[in-house]
This record gives sequence, C-alpha cells and structure tokens, in this order.
Amino acid sequence: MDSRDGKRRPRRIVVDGPLTSLVDGFRRELAGQGYAVDTIVDHVHLLADLSDWLDDGALTAQDLTMQRVGTFLRDRRARGCRVGVTSRAIAPLLGYLRSLQLAPPPVAPVPATPEEVLLANYRHYLRNERGLAAGTVVHYLRCARVFLRSVDGPIDTALAALSTADVTGYVLEWAHRRRGQAPDLVTLPALRSLLRYLHVAGLIGAPLADAVPHGCGYPRRGLPRVAPAKQVRAVLAGCDRDCAAGRRDFAIILTMARLALRGGEIARLLLSDIDWRAAEVTVRGKGGRIDALPLPADVGEAMADYLLHARPATRSRYLFVTMVAPFTGLSTSSITGLVGRACARAGVRRFGPHGIRHAAACQLLASGASMTEIGQLLRHAQERTTAIYAKVDRARLAELVVPCPQGVAR
Repeated sequence: MDSRDGKRRPRRIVVDGPLTSLVDGFRRELAGQGYAVDTIVDHVHLLADLSDWLDDGALTAQDLTMQRVGTFLRDRRARGCRVGVTSRAIAPLLGYLRSLQLAPPPVAPVPATPEEVLLANYRHYLRNERGLAAGTVVHYLRCARVFLRSVDGPIDTALAALSTADVTGYVLEWAHRRRGQAPDLVTLPALRSLLRYLHVAGLIGAPLADAVPHGCGYPRRGLPRVAPAKQVRAVLAGCDRDCAAGRRDFAIILTMARLALRGGEIARLLLSDIDWRAAEVTVRGKGGRIDALPLPADVGEAMADYLLHARPATRSRYLFVTMVAPFTGLSTSSITGLVGRACARAGVRRFGPHGIRHAAACQLLASGASMTEIGQLLRHAQERTTAIYAKVDRARLAELVVPCPQGVAR
C-alpha cells in the first residue's frame, strides 16, 4: 500500500527517499519514550510520507523549515489524510531530526517593528531580571501591548514625550471602559511594571510608575479558599494506590498538604531536587527563589513508592511525569486538573492546589503557630501576604469582640 494514501496503513512499511536510514533509530526513540506499538507505526508512516514528499521535491531534511513543514501538512490534508496532519502530530519526528542536527531548528520570529522590539526586550526583562512566572509574563505583556498601541505617533518619540497627565488619562479611560465589570487585578500593576522598565531602559525621561493610581478597595479583603483538613484526608484516601496514576497523585497531593507547595512548584520538582540522605527537597518558588525544605518521612515514602512502582521509564528529569507517552513533566494546569479529579472521586467540593496550601497554613495556625512561622512555611516574600490568615483564626478573633453593654437594645 502506498505510504501516502489516507487509509489505515499496515505495520510493514517501505521507506524511500532521504529519510530511509533513520527508520530504525526513530522506532527506538519512540519506544524509549513509551509510545505504544500502533502509535509508533503511525509515526513511522508519517516519516515515510515525509521522505517521499522530500524526494519528489528534490529536498532533504535540511530544507524542513517551519514554512515548508506547513506546506507538507497542507498537502497531506489535501490528499485526504486524517492523521498526522497537525504540527503537534509531526513534532516527535521533527524533534528527532533536529536532535540529529539533520533539520534546522525552529527560528523565533524576528521583531519587525519598534513596538515588537520593545516588547521582546520587556519580555526578557520580566523573565530574566524580575524572574516572574510564565503566566504573569503573558498577562503583563498583554497589558503592555494595549498601552503602547494607545500611544500616538512613532513609539520612540511618543514615549520620550510621555507625561504624568498622559498616564492618568489612560488609566481614567481604562476605568471608564471597565465600569460595571468584574475587578481587574492585573492591569494597574502591569502598567506600573512597564513604566518602571521604560524608565530604567531610558525610554521615558521621568519615573512615571507612581502616576498610576492604586485600585480602590481593601487589598486581600476576601478569605483564603481553604480546603478543610477532613476533605484533604478524604481526597488522599480516594487515590487508588494499586495503579500507577493513583500512586503519583497520592504523592503529589500529600507533598502539597505537608509542605504547602504551589502547583507550579510541584511541577518544577526534579529528580535531583530530592536529597534522600539529608531528607531535604529543593523547591524552586516564585521570582526564582530557591529553598531547601525538610522532607517529611511520609512524603518521602510516598515519593519512593511512586518512583519504584509507578513512574514510567523516561529520560525526563522531572520528578512527576505524565502517564501517557511521551512521558514529560506535568504542567501547572495538569496539577490543578488531577487535584480536581481526585476531589470528584472522593465526593467532596472541588478545590485546587492553593486550597491544599491554605489548609496546611490553617492547620499550623490552629496549632498555635505565629504569623511569622506561617509566612516561613509558605515562603511569602512579604508579611502582609501572610496577614490574610488572621481572618480565619476564629478563636483569636473572638477575643477582640467587645461584649454588648447591658441594657442596650439589640
């Protein structure tokens, strides 16, 4: 059967063209990543089709630019192929070719306008100098792009002439547009961040960050969304430790419950972060902060059980990995998802990693710990961040209640 038709293809594959010699190595690579046999067959058929396509055009793997890969995928769709027609589907093959330096690496788009150059430099500043999380960088860049598009004239001269009145005018217009909508807790801090950068970079003449007013209302006026300790225990008990995914989920949730880690911190844990002899775990937190935390015995046992009996064989150095090939590190959203599914299995109200983190802090508070000690557990950079937990200490808040004077009507 022709490797280029759109039907289900047999396992016996004939490969012609410039990629012929790579078939066996590609099979071994996919098998090493844990792909199922049928999935490997599909990927090798994709290799065969690509090799035919390159041969027809007198091309080699070195000609596989992203533009040309897009042309190949469109050609497959035009021929009626229903699998292997997306950039995600061809990613394993391209990754293999690039690892052998046979295909060119993906080229990042070059900023074409002064605005794009400025945003690229700002992105570098947020990531490398400020050490902000990837999600925060995305939000700050979005706000920066909106602000820069509001500036009239060439970007360089317009920024050089930017004044306090311009900044406050922009904020007032923004506030007017958002009237009646849900609170936006990102735009004003993002605008201050951008203005600080523009001043440091010498693109504006005066420090204008202070011209951005602070939002009205009380900071952190709500209560932390705490997962009750009883529900956390129910979620842990609901993890099926007879299967690999259950062992992994149990280890993840127990680690969050005992060490009050964020979802992103769990996702970033590496195998080398566990010092078994010293009973310590290295945690990479927000803002590039690195802390060595004691590894409780029960957490160490859960991790060891997962590593010995559940973790797939993979080259990934992340501690917790996916259960479906290719076995790569979990994302923060994956951590949130698995906690949510564990809640559903346990039949409790859904909460996320932060709910477990808050539960750990509240348990410490109930045992008589001080705010300073709670802040150390949570690794807060500022004491005011920890102060929110004073609102959930009902016993201490009751001491502040003034008795109603006798004889006063209620």
